Amino acid sequence: MKQKYIKIICAICVFCSLSSCNDWLDVLPNNEQVTDNYWKSKEDVEAVIASGYYYMRQSTPTIIKWGELRGGAIYTTNTADAKLQDFNMTAAHSLCDWSNIYKIIGLANSVIMYAPGVNDNTYYEAMRNSHLAEAYFLRDYCYLLLVKNFRDVPLVLQAYVNDNASFDIAKSSEKEIIAQIKEDIKTILSTGAAKGTYEEEWQTKGRATKWALYALMADACLWSEDYDQCIQYCDLILNATDVFRPAFMSKTDDWYSMYYPGNSNESIFEINWNYNLYQETNNFASLFNPTGTPSLRPTPQATELMKTETQALKDKGMTEDGRMGRMLLSTYIPDNGQVPAWPTANQYYIWKYHGTDVADVTTRPYMDANFIIYRVAEIMMMKAQALTMKGEGSWKEAVTLVNKIRNRAGLGNFNDIDTDDATADAKISQLDELTLLDEILNQKELEFMAEGKRWYDLLWFGRIADHRYKTQFINKVLEGNNTTNQQWILSVLQDENAWYMPIFTSELFNNKLLTQNPYYGTTK
Repeated sequence: MKQKYIKIICAICVFCSLSSCNDWLDVLPNNEQVTDNYWKSKEDVEAVIASGYYYMRQSTPTIIKWGELRGGAIYTTNTADAKLQDFNMTAAHSLCDWSNIYKIIGLANSVIMYAPGVNDNTYYEAMRNSHLAEAYFLRDYCYLLLVKNFRDVPLVLQAYVNDNASFDIAKSSEKEIIAQIKEDIKTILSTGAAKGTYEEEWQTKGRATKWALYALMADACLWSEDYDQCIQYCDLILNATDVFRPAFMSKTDDWYSMYYPGNSNESIFEINWNYNLYQETNNFASLFNPTGTPSLRPTPQATELMKTETQALKDKGMTEDGRMGRMLLSTYIPDNGQVPAWPTANQYYIWKYHGTDVADVTTRPYMDANFIIYRVAEIMMMKAQALTMKGEGSWKEAVTLVNKIRNRAGLGNFNDIDTDDATADAKISQLDELTLLDEILNQKELEFMAEGKRWYDLLWFGRIADHRYKTQFINKVLEGNNTTNQQWILSVLQDENAWYMPIFTSELFNNKLLTQNPYYGTTK
């Protein structure tokens, strides 16, 4: 633990200018430890914040794999990584390594601890609190990510700046961590300092704003089944009147602009790269490679869903252009007419990390697609989930939100329910909770394909309401997995402790108070 995730490592550099994405996101760590002697100016704080975002970029492949490989929409051809999707993980597997995530937490903790004491006449309170808002977002996003993957983890809230500190820290419970996340967000939002926009357009989407904090709070509340508060924070985004607020883009073709060129109106927070301006390329080229053999691909189950949606759009008279709505995310042949090594006839790769616009049959020349953490469509679906769980009296609004997602994809209303029609109430009364949840989960699978969401949606489904949908949750996992024995998965998932990953071996060795997650044994 001492060497892996507590020691604060960041760039000790003063920025001459912070106006470009390159200044912010290509700052490489100098492997120097931040101490209390470091914090002299606002530029010092900016450097540490920048390093937090840097490590988020470095963590993107892990974030994708953690959120997808167990969910049955994306599968891997990498033999080692397949152990995660097949629930065969061991504590020695590198995918259990949370060190970069705790580096982000450590950097955030150092800002929270030291930024208030920076003695710089130009470091105004509003700027300081804005930096604190970013630090709290980084820390709390990471803790929610850890909770979803490991459940109980060490809750570190102090900055460790010397080698004499004790690094033996026991786990805190999921309940304690979620409570801390909520307290943090409420505290920083109460200052009013979290920005709605930044000076540069990319920063408004690529740095944490008040919108990102609202989204994170809604996410944490949904996860902890605090549905009233989830709805409250969703509405702070969905009902906002700010001129530059994030907003749902209702036109079907606008769906593509979220990925190319990115940083769309619908985006709330995304990790940025830009090759043309800053020669930046993202760090998951091998995951979604369109010219070779990508390691992450849509599963047969997900592919059939996309084919069904494409056919429904064709039946409505939409013109075939190779890609429609959220459909077959890549089915086209490059301009030169030569069939690439990938895709073949019935195998597809993920368009959103390679394609350009809807009418273009070319792919990006460089791997610099952004990775979206939160966007408005997800907030709408979070609210729909919360409304569904509140009972039949809230289902009409939930269906309205589902219909907006479906209509944007070019599909008709769910179960032909027009919530503005006089027949809506009678049709909604024929629904049940499971049917509505199933539709929401199906729409989220297509809408957020390969965005690191699917496993957490299914896990939420399996956990809610005293696990009353445990059987349905397991069945959904089984439907999507075609790489291992179905009876094995069925057996493993009966134990709810197996829904989480093991603690990495080196963490157990370095932290004497840390214990292994129950399914994987209680010994070191």
